[in-house]
Amino acid sequence: MRAVAGCYGPLVFHRRSLDRPIEAARRLTVGRLTLEFAGGTVVGHHYQENFDVLHVDPELPLAAVADGMGDGEGSRVAGATAMSTFVAGVRGGWPTVGARELRAATAETQLRVRQAGAGLAGLTGCTLTALVAEPDGGQGWLVQLGDSRAYRLRDGLLELITVDHTMAWLGVLHGWWPATSPEAARARYQLLRYVGHPDKPEPDVLAVPLRTGDTWLLCTDGVSDQLGYHRLRDLLAARRDPAKTIEALLSATLDEGGDDNATAVVVRVHPTVPTPR
Repeated sequence: MRAVAGCYGPLVFHRRSLDRPIEAARRLTVGRLTLEFAGGTVVGHHYQENFDVLHVDPELPLAAVADGMGDGEGSRVAGATAMSTFVAGVRGGWPTVGARELRAATAETQLRVRQAGAGLAGLTGCTLTALVAEPDGGQGWLVQLGDSRAYRLRDGLLELITVDHTMAWLGVLHGWWPATSPEAARARYQLLRYVGHPDKPEPDVLAVPLRTGDTWLLCTDGVSDQLGYHRLRDLLAARRDPAKTIEALLSATLDEGGDDNATAVVVRVHPTVPTPR
């Protein structure tokens, strides 16, 4: 759940295990590469419900996470509507995928979320971070709105590939305040772009190369706010299959406080092994 300033759900102070077992990783062959996907989500310690939404596609090389804003019906509707609409847009255009098609899918997502929220009181909005690979496997595309994130681990270096669309990001980047200041903490709740925004802002659409050995992480801020850079890097670098990595990541968010809903997708990139003739 993407918290909104002044809007918090009931607090539940007890140890919570993972909400459900992590499903086994799925393998999809895309050209010369095989992508191994796994995802999972946990409510955390402080909220009774989970307003994050997760999608790992069973047929296409597509994964996405969304994080509802607030803890009301608008949050629930936004996440569910955004994910179903965006996934339908990618599926409907397959196998053609590129910046034009992804922008069109996101524009339709903005429209549907705005329509869904028209009759609801309060905010109807969510973040959206997605990764989709082209059919030949040579390139992937990231779609970004809000402050969920996409990281890439390559050759031991963990890099944040996306940008947070928040006032906090702008303020820290331009030196308006220190990252640990009260001003930065308050600005974390001021999203400049999200799905459901009245101005229907466009997403960041980034072309990213996919290389054998890469590990990608898509996550909501319940993961990235709870786990520091080195902890994330170490968990992703451990020689685990993606499902076990997801289990370790989500368990770590609980151990570190579980202050928010936490959702993650891990994608590992392998070479495709030719089928013997």
